[in-house]
Amino acid sequence: MLSRTSEYALRAMVCLTRHVDEWPIPGPKIAEETGIPRKYLSNVLGQLVRAGVLVATPGVGGGFRMVRRPQEVRLHEILTPFEPALGPSRPCPFGNEICGDANPCAGHARWKSVRDAYGEFLRTTSIQDVSVGQNGASGNGSGKRERQ
Repeated sequence: MLSRTSEYALRAMVCLTRHVDEWPIPGPKIAEETGIPRKYLSNVLGQLVRAGVLVATPGVGGGFRMVRRPQEVRLHEILTPFEPALGPSRPCPFGNEICGDANPCAGHARWKSVRDAYGEFLRTTSIQDVSVGQNGASGNGSGKRERQ
């Protein structure tokens, strides 16, 4: 359902959430922890900076941090730069040139209910909500993973 770039954006943001007390986090550390290729990650992080989700601090001791606390950053904000279907002008996923509430295609009503539920999830779920570990512990900011 999501592009690889969107998945990488989410993984990078989860990493930042788990290290909130260590901000700014250098790009190479994010790449190492997430397994995202550095060059690809650089592009993703740059787009998140341009979208106003992240701030980049250059130089020694620099890195990335979120503009707001993780519990205030919604998944929709993170994904919109990478997913055209989340933007204001959504293309018909079935390739119909003319499709909308006023002139629906054959699959419009059924797809709209799925799209609306998905959009609601993205608008109401924070990156903090999805950064909770399997044992229920969210990133405590120490950067240390809890043992299972």
